[in-house]
Amino acid sequence: MSLSQADVLRALELVKLPASGQSLAASGRIGDILVDGGKVIFAIGIDATEAAAMEPVRKAAESAVGGLPGVTQVLVGLTADKAGPSAGMQARQQAQRPGPGGAPKPAGVPGVKQIIAVASGKGGVGKSTTAANLAVALSTLGLKVGVLDSDIYGPSMPKIFGIKGKPQIVSGRTLAPMEAYGLKVMSIGFLVDEETPMIWRGPMVISAITQMLREVAWGDLDVLVVDMPPGTGDAQLTMAQQVPLAGAVIVSTPQDLALLDARRGVAMFRKVAVPILGLVENMSYFTCPACGHRSDIFAHGGARHEAERLSIPFLGEIPLAMPIRETSDGGRPIVASDPSSAHAKAYVALARQVQASLGGAVRAAPRIVIE
Repeated sequence: MSLSQADVLRALELVKLPASGQSLAASGRIGDILVDGGKVIFAIGIDATEAAAMEPVRKAAESAVGGLPGVTQVLVGLTADKAGPSAGMQARQQAQRPGPGGAPKPAGVPGVKQIIAVASGKGGVGKSTTAANLAVALSTLGLKVGVLDSDIYGPSMPKIFGIKGKPQIVSGRTLAPMEAYGLKVMSIGFLVDEETPMIWRGPMVISAITQMLREVAWGDLDVLVVDMPPGTGDAQLTMAQQVPLAGAVIVSTPQDLALLDARRGVAMFRKVAVPILGLVENMSYFTCPACGHRSDIFAHGGARHEAERLSIPFLGEIPLAMPIRETSDGGRPIVASDPSSAHAKAYVALARQVQASLGGAVRAAPRIVIE
């Protein structure tokens, strides 16, 4: 007999709220419940002032659902969605405070020296491919690197890195990251079936991202590369505020429509006082592999001009090329699978600029070069 949402709610009837004694199932606090085989994920809505008092309830809910036949893993988050200001409203209010000194500094991740975001104002510009190859390139420069795929609605890292299987539980709620090409990788794609639609509201997305960030045994990392969700909505803004980002890389294609959204991405990070490491022009040009003719399919040079206009670094041009697409689809990022190619060298050049921008906090250590 397969597990259902009704089974989960019946288990939660045994969990009582501390103040009223009402069952958690009847309280209206349970958000969307995702059941994927033996894995169950849901959020409990709280007021921001209830966080400490509701932590035992969260643990009790986790225990109650974990005792159901067939359940192998339970992820339960607390989110300020049902009562009080929403997470998105809190993010907007905090972003509108004058000066970066008004907001508390986000807590770091133990063992992780620097966290950088790879973001885009819209989807479809090659952000995830750029993030993956940037991470591998930073690793070849001698850094210990991890990748957090925070694109909950469209996780790409399992496919790009060719990773199969599920992460193991180290202790309690802490998961061991998956590994590929010398990197530590975590994605919601490892926890749910790839065809399962993620029909979640913003607060649930933030809860899942926070768990993947803080309840994963990352170990000692020089850099954690976060593949951000595309866009500049509540989820992205809250993520930028809750994670201690050392900087952001913005990915765009050259045409005006994409650059309009890239400007919004730059503006969002500036609002929350996250340094802009630079702008990347992806799909910058196409060179025909048969005749060598170059075509500027999406125009050319727009990102460079936009970077100059916004007074941010321009990190380089990545071409629209079949080898990049083929290696990404095949689970073999081109920097790892063909490091001597011109395309791989473009990503390494990008990584060198990012490393330089991060400064002395990230020092290269001897590493084995990926063959």
